[in-house]
Amino acid sequence: MIRRPIIFLLIILMSACNMQSGENDTMVSKKGVAANTVSLLVLGNVQDAGSPHIACTRDCCKELFTKPDPERKVVALGLLDKVNNKKYLFEATPDIVSQLKYLKLQLPDNTREMPDGIFLTHAHIGHYTGLMHLGKEATDAKEVPVYVMSRMDSFLRHNGPWSQLIERENIKLNQMQNRKETSLGESIKVTPLRVPHRDEYSETVGFIIAGPNKKALFIPDIDKWEKWDADIVALIAIVDYAFIDATFYSGAEIKRRDISLIPHPFAIETMKIMEHLSEKEKAKIRFIHFNHTNPLLKPDSKDTKEVLEKGFGIARFGDEVEL
Repeated sequence: MIRRPIIFLLIILMSACNMQSGENDTMVSKKGVAANTVSLLVLGNVQDAGSPHIACTRDCCKELFTKPDPERKVVALGLLDKVNNKKYLFEATPDIVSQLKYLKLQLPDNTREMPDGIFLTHAHIGHYTGLMHLGKEATDAKEVPVYVMSRMDSFLRHNGPWSQLIERENIKLNQMQNRKETSLGESIKVTPLRVPHRDEYSETVGFIIAGPNKKALFIPDIDKWEKWDADIVALIAIVDYAFIDATFYSGAEIKRRDISLIPHPFAIETMKIMEHLSEKEKAKIRFIHFNHTNPLLKPDSKDTKEVLEKGFGIARFGDEVEL
């Protein structure tokens, strides 16, 4: 079990104490979420380079090149505020065009195409490059709020073509601070959490997304859990849902690259860390951010069945949970 100092969790709990806590309903479904609520929507569960993966000749991709799966989209979440008819996007992926359209259609008044805000975790290709579609060559958007950390802010301001988005006022950067919540109205709070990862161009964060009744943890990218100065088990204890990095099911998937250079936590490692948890706690977890080789992408794989039998969950496109 991982044990790390987590004093900041007390701050998070205190900031959420004015929210009414409902029971821990961890069911994730594509239907049945109330019409007038705040909810999270899974808009993608695939690692940055997508599925099928460029130049892949393995069985995991062969058929997908001729028969694409429309639900194989790069990892992103949508936040729906159905009470105030607002929508937010977590990650700007290469699939942003179809993801924004899908997100828009979930609101009762769906005339507006652009989101009310975009939250970015870091500067790797699957997490921010969708911003290009907000520029002059595409929709030429007007001041879409983009929430970033300080290094990400600097990276976008000082490097083209992203700097052009700022100069033309296609986007408006809003800088966040580690472990400091950003308010999206009275009932929605978003708190970034710094996590260890390859930080060539920006820092990397996950998010705690708090609605009027429930909270979700979103960490699509992180290095091994033991490298973090926080306790992932303790974090899961204070949220109702946890969408966490499971890029690889195990090291057996990697055949041509040095696995030490891509040190994501394997799904089998995370399940080992969590094996002592109650069924209720395990049910909060929804693995996400799958490499094209990951057998969890296939609903009928033996590894998928094993994960579900052990009480854990797998994020699928279109899943929606109420906050």
